[in-house]
Formats: sequence, C-alpha cells, structure tokens
Amino acid sequence: MQKLINLHVFKDFLRSSNAGGILLFLAVIVSLILANSPLAPALQNILDHQLGFENESIHLRYSILLWINDGLMAILFLMVGLEIKREIVEGELSSPKKASLPILCAIGGAAVPAILYLSLNAGSETSSGWGIPMATDIAFALAVINLLGNRIPASLKIFLAALAIVDDLIAILVIAFFYSSGIETTYLIYAAIGMIVLLAMNRMNIQNPYLYLLPGVFIWYFIHHSGIHATIAGVLVAMTIPTNDTDVESPLERLEHALVKPVNLLIIPIFAFANTNITLENSMIQGLTSSLGLGIALGLILGKPIGIILIAFLCRKLKLSELPENANWRHILGVGLLAGIGFTMSIFIALLSFESETHIAEAKLAILITSLLAGVLGFIILRASSVKN
Repeated sequence: MQKLINLHVFKDFLRSSNAGGILLFLAVIVSLILANSPLAPALQNILDHQLGFENESIHLRYSILLWINDGLMAILFLMVGLEIKREIVEGELSSPKKASLPILCAIGGAAVPAILYLSLNAGSETSSGWGIPMATDIAFALAVINLLGNRIPASLKIFLAALAIVDDLIAILVIAFFYSSGIETTYLIYAAIGMIVLLAMNRMNIQNPYLYLLPGVFIWYFIHHSGIHATIAGVLVAMTIPTNDTDVESPLERLEHALVKPVNLLIIPIFAFANTNITLENSMIQGLTSSLGLGIALGLILGKPIGIILIAFLCRKLKLSELPENANWRHILGVGLLAGIGFTMSIFIALLSFESETHIAEAKLAILITSLLAGVLGFIILRASSVKN
C-alpha cells in the first residue's frame, strides 16, 4: 500500500508544472557536487567517451557531451520551434496588437544586455561572448512564476511565456548568424533538399507529425556538417509541421504535447547536468569580477529588466500597446528579473563563444550565480507585489 502511495505521489510530481524546474535545479546541484569531489575525473571520462559510427562517407562518432549539446538540444529546439509557430498561428503572437509588447520587450531585453557586455569586453578576447546574457531560460523562468500560483495575474504568465518564446527565437537567429563558421555549401544544399521534401509533405497535408521526423534526422546531419549549428535543424523542421487556429488538435500540437515531458523532465536536466560539471577554483571565483563575469552578470541581472521595462514604458507612452491585464510596473520589474534567468540557453551560447576552457568555466559560473540571483529577486518582487495588491 505504501509503495502505491509513493508511486502516486511520484506521478503527481511528474505531472506538476514545477517538476521540470525542480529536476533542473537538482541536476545542477548534483553535477556541481560530483565535479568537486573525487568522482570528477570519472564523470569527465564518461562525458568524453566516444559513441557512434563513422566510415569514409559517414561521420557520426562523437563524445557523449557533444551528442548531448548537438543531438539532444536539437530536440529542445524542435519543441521551441513548435511553440513559436503555434504562438504565431493562434497564440500571443498571432496579431500585431497581441504580439507587439512581448516582441518589442524581448528585443529590448536582448539588446541592452549585449550592449552592456560589449561595453565591458569590447576589443578583448572575451568580446565574442556578447550573446551569452541575451538569452532567457524559459523552463526555469516559467517554473519560478508558476510557484506564485494565482497570486499574480494570469496575463503576466502569458506575457512572460510569449516574451521568452520570442527571446528563444532571437537566440536561435544569433546562433545561426553569429556562432556558426566554415560554411559548407554542399551540405547546405542537401539540407535544403530535405526541407523541400518536408514542405511538399506539408502541402500534401500529411497529418502524422512523426513522418516529418525522418527527413528531419537527415537535415540535422547535413546542417551539422555544414558548419551551422545543428540545433537549428530542430527549428526548421518544426516550421514545416502543419497546424491550425481551430479547436481541433493539429499535428504540431500533438507533437508538442508528446515532447513537453521528455524535454522538460529529461533533456534539459541532462544538458544542465553535463554542462555544469564545473570544478571550482580560486581563479574562477576571481573571474566573477573580470570583464567576462561582470558582463554576463550585469547583462542578466540589470540589462534584462532595464531593456524590458524601458521598451514597455515606450510602448505605453506611444500607445503601441498596454501592460498585461491587471499588471503594474512592479510586476513588469519582476518579470524582467525572471527573464534574467539565462541558464540553459546562456550556457549553450557560452560553449559556442569560447575555445578556452577557462573562459567557458568562468562564464558557466557567472551564469549559474546570476541566474539564481535573478530568479530569487524576481520571485521576491512578484510575491511582494501580490501582497501589496
């Protein structure tokens, strides 16, 4: 009987909206503990272990860490692409009036952190990391705001979700255009042929979403070898899957529903576990006050809320849009801070930004500490706003 009760509690936990955020947090803690214990070399050996197949024509043998960062993350980007397309067709981005505030706030919340970072790192060997503080971790941010339940307006959660989705789109474009190198046009042509096949399937109204995934695997392979980061393949495939603006569940929505739990409960925690494998050293702690660490910290903790609040203020003054229903400026400040939780996507961009392991480790630590601080401050401000209201 006790086992049945425990199983029921476990299932309820997995169904809860906070499960992904909690597992992500636990993955970070466990990874940090292992990385600073005698087990650190063994963990690194596992992550460096080569898996896959290769011959003269096919090269698919990589380390476990690379499979996580380029393979599993492509699935995350597939889900992000599905969310973006759904919001454009039928959600918060489906009309100019609905979309203007989150789109413009996301742009402001991405531009100001990048400017702050570059103002501290321009001309240095760390200047390439300007994209790191632009990103928002949608899973963590929504997990924190969901903890507040009905203490805040429902419109605020929708606003944060839409803002984070646009933020993801900006991050995807930044990765595609600024963090890809050595473009191989032959492989891009092969990927384009794969996209034509998917678009033809869409035009033929093929409703089984899983049939789109097989050409998607080939597109991933070709993009991976083209020099453009392979995760972009996930977004491209997502854009070809049919959807609609009716109450009938579309192929896109079926695939999105199928991916939500594996991505939130498995893929994101695995990515976090593998990439917060940071062995702390005194030089890293000192690196928090370097131009790299300060650029990331100020970008996430100050740049994000400043950019979002400034754009929201201008939109209201120019009568382009209004604040979310029943929301006030304290709410917008709290959301701006939650947008400063850059964890997953920021770490991902940090891996693409630097070749130096020291810079990568310093960036990861700055992202980790700043994201935690942004989440706590955002929660406190939103909780205080609900009490005051």
